[in-house]
Amino acid sequence: MSICIIFGGSGFIGTHLARHFIDSKIFSKIYLADIKTSLLENNEKIISFIIDVRQDITSQDLISIQPDWIFNFAAIHREPGHDNKEYYETNINGAYNVCEYARKVNCKNIYFTSSISVYGSSETPINENYPCLANTAYGISKYSSELIHRLWQKNSADRKLIIVRPGVIYGPNDPGNILRMIKAIKKGYFAYPGSGNIHKSYGYIYGLIESIDFLLKNETNYLCYNYVEYPTERLSDLVKHIKKFVNSNSIVVSIPIFLLLFISKILQILLGKKNPVHPVRVKKAGTSTHIIPQVLLDFNFNFKYNFYNSLKHWYEINKKDF
Repeated sequence: MSICIIFGGSGFIGTHLARHFIDSKIFSKIYLADIKTSLLENNEKIISFIIDVRQDITSQDLISIQPDWIFNFAAIHREPGHDNKEYYETNINGAYNVCEYARKVNCKNIYFTSSISVYGSSETPINENYPCLANTAYGISKYSSELIHRLWQKNSADRKLIIVRPGVIYGPNDPGNILRMIKAIKKGYFAYPGSGNIHKSYGYIYGLIESIDFLLKNETNYLCYNYVEYPTERLSDLVKHIKKFVNSNSIVVSIPIFLLLFISKILQILLGKKNPVHPVRVKKAGTSTHIIPQVLLDFNFNFKYNFYNSLKHWYEINKKDF
């Protein structure tokens, strides 16, 4: 009998992965641990626990379980959206508590989700050998969490750790950046934030899950890899794919970043937390993210989902999103 626990199992990635494990029967028992109730809690193959990773997990209900694998997706990640201290309190404390739990129940295998934010900002292509120069509270908290997991792994020769640094992950039931862009283009009010020539690295949820399956079979004790679809395309190319997909002839213009920032700062003063175009988001939207998944390329991983194909696959699974 093989058992896994997914911390953050009620989130977007955790829910999709749990469904995949149910279908693939990789694990005979699947536990979901999250501060929120899971959409899968009524599934007979799922056992759910309400767990706060900011607290000592070894004193909670999971201590009697001996998992073969722990998947740690528990984090706060919306940026902006939280005070700086919240990223540290949740992400760093959560990493420590999950690793301490793994030690107590003698689990030998952890898969941890970090972020490309650990690299900081760069206009040049970035692979896994690029130095970690995180410059936001979220990025710093995720890199610190990586180090905590790494210490856990190094403390015993028979422990295995896989760290993924994903770009923005999108797909069915996710109302995030990609779906917002699709709807904006469909309605004819999308504009390039500065330039359409910047690169934007995104990862499709089903591609990420395939990378997880692929690397669980790898016997290396430690792996750290980027996950984005390959190759990374320019924003203008993503827009062309979306326009083709939604059959749109809308004209997409470029608006200078300085003008967008000025408008967003005015709205921030007027609307505060209700501002839908926060200056930080505007700045991020106009910043290139050109991530290279070199580790997966070296392992000859098959990237099945280019951007246009991912949209078609998404539509086949959940037309209601569109």
